[in-house]
Amino acid sequence: MSGHGTPIPMTSSPCGPLSGEAHVPGDKSISHRSLILGAMAVGETKISGLLEGEDVLDTGKAMQAFGAEVVNHGGGNWSVHGVGVGGFGEPDTVIDCGNSGTGVRLIMGAMATSDITVTFTGDASLNGRPMARVTDPIALFGATSVGRSGGRLPMTIVGARDPLPVRYEVPMPSAQVKSAVLLAGLNAPGQTVVIEKEATRDHTERMLAGFGAEISVEETNEGRVITLTGQPELKPQTIVVPRDPSSAAFPVCAAIITPGSDVLVPNIGLNPTRAGLFYALQSMGADLTFENEREEGGEPVADLRARFSPNLKGAEIDPLRAASMIDEYPVLSVVAAFAEGDTVMKGVKELRVKESDRIDAMAKGLRANGVEVEEGDDWWIVKGRGHGNVPGGATCESFLDHRIAMSFMVMGMASQKPVSVDDGSPIATSFPIFEPLMAGLGASISRTAQ
Repeated sequence: MSGHGTPIPMTSSPCGPLSGEAHVPGDKSISHRSLILGAMAVGETKISGLLEGEDVLDTGKAMQAFGAEVVNHGGGNWSVHGVGVGGFGEPDTVIDCGNSGTGVRLIMGAMATSDITVTFTGDASLNGRPMARVTDPIALFGATSVGRSGGRLPMTIVGARDPLPVRYEVPMPSAQVKSAVLLAGLNAPGQTVVIEKEATRDHTERMLAGFGAEISVEETNEGRVITLTGQPELKPQTIVVPRDPSSAAFPVCAAIITPGSDVLVPNIGLNPTRAGLFYALQSMGADLTFENEREEGGEPVADLRARFSPNLKGAEIDPLRAASMIDEYPVLSVVAAFAEGDTVMKGVKELRVKESDRIDAMAKGLRANGVEVEEGDDWWIVKGRGHGNVPGGATCESFLDHRIAMSFMVMGMASQKPVSVDDGSPIATSFPIFEPLMAGLGASISRTAQ
């Protein structure tokens, strides 16, 4: 199932209490980076708990095309025999990154300072998304790129023959851009410096340090300054991928709005640059607790317990939290529909250039299901109707966006009437077990005839 294939309409119907344990897939961000850095290390990196969604599998295929040996041992256990920093070979074919903006942007960075030429493409959604945010900074290293108008895929990148180190201030909060520059800096001599005014997810920095790169992070008046010394020999690692907080968002939010629910979501990564949604939910009065807090592989982890929360209140979500929950705003907007009063979300213009324009996509679907929404370029307000008062009954367009599709499936579990999406197939890109997992908790999601 992907945005490439036949659409799969889905309908989510009101259901009884959700209960049990939700074992969500491995973290997508860490899975991508494990494969890429494993391919840039010398020797065998062993990975357990890898997310086997289409986005990550496409990244694995790309690393094979660059010359790494990527082996699936079953059960989420993989190994990567890397080719070393600067060891990428030129692929024989076009690199198809499917639906994954993370995959394509990180891979562009990783290859930008190798003397190879690579052509990238993706599905209809990815081919409509802006790539200049990555091609501009990698040009500073000496890479050149030619793509469609507006800096869109398909795009060919010619890596720098003699790369130069770069000092780059990220113009918008974006972990993808930051990571692309750092990965490009691996094969550049000297020190590459990235400055971000607002902290974004820091998996790349943590993982680079784990692989043996010389990297430092300093908080200054300029912002967060990350300094990477280029051309290291990365050492292979054994990586245990924590479960994805962005995937955990769906069973957690479903439990919070569905009467009588009590769901445990074990082993969720709680990296502070990723966990903003959970604190936002608590600020709205959600019954959400962290149990068995611990650290695994350098990342904070806990079990999340989410219970039905009938007295949710609208809240103004701290804009400083936006980068730590940017992928979760769609499903947060669904929770907001079941709260009393307005939920205000500001500083979220990044949502307009995700797999879809997520503000527009969610606003259209929420309105169709009887929920009032106001929106601007970088803000939106959901006017909550309170528990039991969301009409539902509409079919929403998913815009080839997995998070839009799953968000409306969550909405249907607690609305008065079922909620449908025109195409649920993109869900497989990040959460291939979404349907059986939610069914196991008690949800009623069906594939519907076109």
